[in-house]
Amino acid sequence: MGKAAVVILLIAASGCGLTGAAAPLNTELADEGRTTAGQATANGLRGAERVEFILERMAVEEKLGQLNQMAGGRQIALNSRITDAEYDRVRAGGVGSYLHVAGAEFLGGLQRVAVEESRHGIPLLFAMDVVHGYRTIFPVPLGIAATFDTVDADLAARVAAVEASGAGLHWTFAPMVDIARDARWGRIVEGAGEEPFFGSAMARAQVHGYQDGDLTRADTIIATAKHFGAYGAGAGGRDYDSADISRRTLMDVYLPPFRAAAEEGAASFMVAFNDIGGVPTTANKALLNDLLRDEWAYEGLVVSDWNAVPELMNHGVAETRAQAGALALSASVDMEMTSGIYAGDMLAAVKASPTLQAALDASARRVLMAKERLGLFDNPYAYNDPDREAAVMLTPDHRAAARHVAERSLVLLRNDERLLPLKAAPGKVAVIGALADDARSMIGSWKAQGREEDVITLVDALRTRLGEAHVVYEPGAGARDPADPAAIGRAVAAAEAADVVILVTGEDYNFSGEARSRSDIGLPASQRVLAEAILATGKPVATVLMTGRPLDLGPLDHEGAAILVAWFPGVEAGPAVADVLFGDVSPAGRLPASFPRRTGQSPSFIGHYPTGRPADEDLSKDSARYMDTPITPAYAFGHGLSYATFEYGNLQLSGDTLAPGDTLTISADVTNTSRTDSDEVVQLYVRDPVAQVARPQQELRGFARVPIDAGKTKRVAFTLRPEQFAYFAPSDKFEVDAGRIDFGIGAGSADIRLSGSFQITAPVMAGGPAAALATPVSILEE
Repeated sequence: MGKAAVVILLIAASGCGLTGAAAPLNTELADEGRTTAGQATANGLRGAERVEFILERMAVEEKLGQLNQMAGGRQIALNSRITDAEYDRVRAGGVGSYLHVAGAEFLGGLQRVAVEESRHGIPLLFAMDVVHGYRTIFPVPLGIAATFDTVDADLAARVAAVEASGAGLHWTFAPMVDIARDARWGRIVEGAGEEPFFGSAMARAQVHGYQDGDLTRADTIIATAKHFGAYGAGAGGRDYDSADISRRTLMDVYLPPFRAAAEEGAASFMVAFNDIGGVPTTANKALLNDLLRDEWAYEGLVVSDWNAVPELMNHGVAETRAQAGALALSASVDMEMTSGIYAGDMLAAVKASPTLQAALDASARRVLMAKERLGLFDNPYAYNDPDREAAVMLTPDHRAAARHVAERSLVLLRNDERLLPLKAAPGKVAVIGALADDARSMIGSWKAQGREEDVITLVDALRTRLGEAHVVYEPGAGARDPADPAAIGRAVAAAEAADVVILVTGEDYNFSGEARSRSDIGLPASQRVLAEAILATGKPVATVLMTGRPLDLGPLDHEGAAILVAWFPGVEAGPAVADVLFGDVSPAGRLPASFPRRTGQSPSFIGHYPTGRPADEDLSKDSARYMDTPITPAYAFGHGLSYATFEYGNLQLSGDTLAPGDTLTISADVTNTSRTDSDEVVQLYVRDPVAQVARPQQELRGFARVPIDAGKTKRVAFTLRPEQFAYFAPSDKFEVDAGRIDFGIGAGSADIRLSGSFQITAPVMAGGPAAALATPVSILEE
């Protein structure tokens, strides 16, 4: 490196708050023409040794820079904020990561500045919210969860990782593994619903899909389990609101999916916006340091949510930006997203505090190790191949995968008069509802680089299948605008002239998602007016429900109804829904979250404690229920119908006791008694009826989506061990009590076909929550 180059670097450092005095160039490196990272590599250092070599040579300002994640653009204008000033920031080591950026070639150029023009040559991390696909958009996460198949969840994440990594990205802020029991919360759309065992299974699958067990491969990206804490427990279903819950509920319900994600190797966690009992999670040492870092031994990267560190002042636990930064850094929040507090406000505080200096070193080390795990020090441009980017986007295989998962995500809520599947030649079909042709809603929230022009809508798919002459489309009413009587009239006329009606109704995409909580989860007003008008025609009506959350179905849920929940199905929405409507595919999706009868029933979930006066249908008894609605949800967790019928029988247990260190297998035959090949989702529920504390009335402990041909039988076996009944006991440890365990096997939590019990012979101390453990399942042909 010549003298001119040295001068340029010093000027750049000075312009970004890193003075030459504070960040002197290492003359040995300058003489050899290598950055610090280059020197480490030339010395044969790899892994932790290389990270330590770099860390020892970094100034405080540069360490803080590594903890600084800047917005390189906006969701609607990626890369738009990468100005000359940002290039200078990179040269000076003042930034460790960018989000809202993309493009293999563009990011390769930005990476080159970091690697070849900065003092230490530390590569950047590029990130984006790739939540349910990058360019090929799959169903929203709640829909993916409705497949009740971890293979499908893994597949969706794998395709997303291939495309995102092709676009130069290293890191996604997904999966969201928050348990959500209140459908009023808009972000229920981003997760796997209400049940912690199920959420843990989906968390493991998605982490595996993004990372595929080997982050050094250029087609994998870092997964982020978010939002660590109890974000889904916000009061009243309000986003960002306080979670005032017990420690037992935190440990048994809200944290197991995070434990499962950590054990699967999730390379990063994101902390939640909200507080738990007044302690904001962004500054929660007990949660982050004591539990996550110490007890769980988690060594991955922890990132704040957007602007969450300065929001500690809004919470009322910090008075200044520097104080907020100190709280977050002390709680081991490694990467600070967007506000610039670490890099811009913390220098004096860190230099004055040995404790903060140690926290800074630990966080900077974890950031560097994340880059090491990705292989970026050895090949910083592995993600910057424009030819690969062009080759992997929206390929036929990826579209086929999206269609496959979408078909499997659809849930048949009811089919009273067996209207579905529709006849192959149904006559004239009236398609009613603006959502039937709303490409934007079909790809849902957090669409990454999904495009409306990539979507095949339901109207388009039906016209292709049946011919334009057989399909009449009338929007009738939008999801947001007031009902127009003239438009409603046209829709009614179309319905009356048709042989069958497909009513597509529900929410549009912008009713669910971040900051989209609703106090009333009924149909939007205009959609309700439209639905009532169409149902009043007396025509056969098949309802397709587009939604990102469980809804109060109102007039849709009536005797004789046929209702298919489509969620927001992704780029292959139309073909997937049409395949199920016409019976090319028999539906087998299941609800990952219960549908309440009324908004006022929320939160409604299966894991409720029995209470001293359990809910009773007899209104003359004082019990834990409402007076004006039945005690059960409209449709409970795990519910879903099929075009086939199934019988369960031949229940067997490998023994009637379960001792410490042993296993017990519960198995049953499941027979397809129809003429239709179909999947059946076999579910195992358990209850501990007598324990040190009240235990939930139902807990899922196993599930399997099983394809069974018409007339055939398969045997499904679940293998359990005592630890799968552990709960957070009064001892503040996870314990298993000796005693009886009741179980049921069936097609849903409210559709138990076989039941029994067994005895746990002795108490067991467990290492963690039962819900975080996987249950082995075997499937045998009969």
